[in-house]
Amino acid sequence: MSAIMHVVENAPVSTTTDAKVSDSVAKSIGATPVADKPATRAGMFSLRPFFMSVVPPIFGVLFLVLVWEIISAKNSGIPSPAVTLKSAIDLFADPFYSNGPNDQGIGWNILASLKRVAVGFGLAALVGIPLGFMIGRFKFLSGMFNPIISLLKPVSPLAWLPIGLLVFKAADPAAIWSIFICSIWPMIINTAVGVQRVPQDYMNVARVLNLSEWKIVTKILFPSVLPYMLTGVRLAIGTAWLVIVAAEMLTGGVGIGFWVWDEWNNLNVAHIIIAIVVIGIVGLVLEQILVGIARVFTYEDVKN
Repeated sequence: MSAIMHVVENAPVSTTTDAKVSDSVAKSIGATPVADKPATRAGMFSLRPFFMSVVPPIFGVLFLVLVWEIISAKNSGIPSPAVTLKSAIDLFADPFYSNGPNDQGIGWNILASLKRVAVGFGLAALVGIPLGFMIGRFKFLSGMFNPIISLLKPVSPLAWLPIGLLVFKAADPAAIWSIFICSIWPMIINTAVGVQRVPQDYMNVARVLNLSEWKIVTKILFPSVLPYMLTGVRLAIGTAWLVIVAAEMLTGGVGIGFWVWDEWNNLNVAHIIIAIVVIGIVGLVLEQILVGIARVFTYEDVKN
């Protein structure tokens, strides 16, 4: 008996043999043998993630087009998707034509709006981010500026437009001023919150090592605050793009907002719908660019 056990213990393991023995044992007791899963199934390429990422958005767009078609069929003033598509093809056939200051292609209007956003947003970043660091770093400044931020942040950006027109005496800098004042609050608040949430242990180590304020900012605060700061920047760019459209409707000149208002005066609803889609696409692209930057410069847990 011991010799038999020794042979069994030292016998080489065979998956095929074990499977056959298991099947024979199952048949002997009247059970149905379990079929082996195909070995290639685990290694097969699954198309499910691809379909789940592509098919739902396609159905969403089709649903939107269907609703649009139904509304246009019941309301003759709203052009159908086919009519709007034809207008879009004609419009983007020459997006950069220029027949004077008040008659320019949609491409020039988009570029003019982006230029205003870039200037106003850049000025807001230059002022808001350092101010957020100081407010988060020094308790006195936090107590000093918190009431001001709480009072001014809820004010609509367009309410600042008359002040800009009064101060700058021109529409273009007034629109930039509106972008600046609406973009600065998310940057200040998110940056200050990021500084205040830096672990106290880090600051204690910096105090023990007698680090200068510059090294504390560059070596401790900035890497820790960067995810919060980029979140504020992303929120600010979305708000800035919303504000410029409304501001240009009021100030006139070249810009996508003025172009929409001008097309409304011409009762060209198809061009208004095209402008809405273009505004959405540009805003989405701007946000995705900043999301990509945030993914590069932040840790994995912040990315998710």
